[in-house]
Amino acid sequence: MTRRHLLKILGGAATSIPLLGSGMFSCGGGGSAGGGGTGPPPPTVADDELMDEMERATFQFFWNEASSSTGQVKDRALANGNDTRTLSSIAATGFALVALCIADQRGYRLSTDVKARVLATLRFLLNQAPEQNGWFYHYMDMNSGQRALQSEVSPIDTSILLCGVLTARQFYSQDPQVVGLATQIYQRVDFPWMLNGGMAYALAWTPENGFATSRWSVYAEMMMLYLLGIGSPTHPAPAATWQAFTRPTLTYQNFTYITGNAPLFIHQYSHAWFDFRSLKDAYTNYFQNSVVATQAHKAFCLSLQNQFSDYSANLWGITASDSANGYQAWGGPPAMGPIDGTIVPAAAAGSLPFLPVDCLSVLRNIRFNYASQAWRKYGFVDALNPLTGWSDADVIGINVGISMLMAENQRTGFVWRTFMANPEMQAAMNAAGFHAA
Repeated sequence: MTRRHLLKILGGAATSIPLLGSGMFSCGGGGSAGGGGTGPPPPTVADDELMDEMERATFQFFWNEASSSTGQVKDRALANGNDTRTLSSIAATGFALVALCIADQRGYRLSTDVKARVLATLRFLLNQAPEQNGWFYHYMDMNSGQRALQSEVSPIDTSILLCGVLTARQFYSQDPQVVGLATQIYQRVDFPWMLNGGMAYALAWTPENGFATSRWSVYAEMMMLYLLGIGSPTHPAPAATWQAFTRPTLTYQNFTYITGNAPLFIHQYSHAWFDFRSLKDAYTNYFQNSVVATQAHKAFCLSLQNQFSDYSANLWGITASDSANGYQAWGGPPAMGPIDGTIVPAAAAGSLPFLPVDCLSVLRNIRFNYASQAWRKYGFVDALNPLTGWSDADVIGINVGISMLMAENQRTGFVWRTFMANPEMQAAMNAAGFHAA
């Protein structure tokens, strides 16, 4: 079953869009937050070894489950490899470009091989992949680039791709080929076009129906989209677009934070690249907001122990993922989706910088106490249910992607440091009103 596109689920009017394919906070409660300043606190040797094992395994997904000629990465694959599907996701490819940079700097593979894959990916994106005013289709065939599943031109999936493109540009800043290709891909994107006459971005566009009527107008993972647009040197969006989406607050137990009506990943994705730790805008410090969101999510899972006895202080985490009954947009608070005791490793892994002690205890528990159910060639399976014994056969590109990037940020801050060195992103955050927290 193909992954559904959860990056569109924002609640309200946005829920009417068909699914394609598969300031103000309180810090009460348990958990230890990631630090601000210039870098994360150093992990213990054992924790570092666990995260390195996870990153090495995840990199193999991004290397093996991609076309060597186009660089496009599968939306999902069998967790043990030998997958024959050819459906690629532009978001998975964005995560892959960063995974390649991590692998190069860590020596997971020969640097010449890694850079050759980066160049192949960028050349294909610039010269062959179908696009509309610089924006890419969500799904395509990984070998031909042909649009798949009648998928939409997706601003959020393109944004994830662009973050990967700009990370690669900065990491290979001494290579004129990488810099030239990446710069052209970014500078080709017409951000005002996707605004479609408004100040909030359209949810999507298709050649059959034009722009979706719903917009990215409620806080979610799309902060990257707005900042990429504000920072564009060729087709910029107005800086005032940063005020175009609402920032509703939720109070759960003693936690109050900004959130949309969506799973935990909305508090993770933009943070994989944008380093919000020591910065705030007119509304909040978004890193601290995600700390509180993760604390609230842990407390929410523990509140379900009477229903699902597997949930505990060392086993929690639900975000958009596979289930025994197909892909689900589940999580909380408030409760959403048919929660059944399933555990999603990417929930904890994607929040590693926010609550490192808490999240590492979950990952360590899954890795060493549920290994037969949860660990495969490409690392953690997408999801497992200890109560029923169900284990997913697949991994999903965006879930292993956020896991790898956030593990590296917690270990060294590499992705933050590399991406934030792009001058366009510094300019965008300045224009959006960010200043020292």
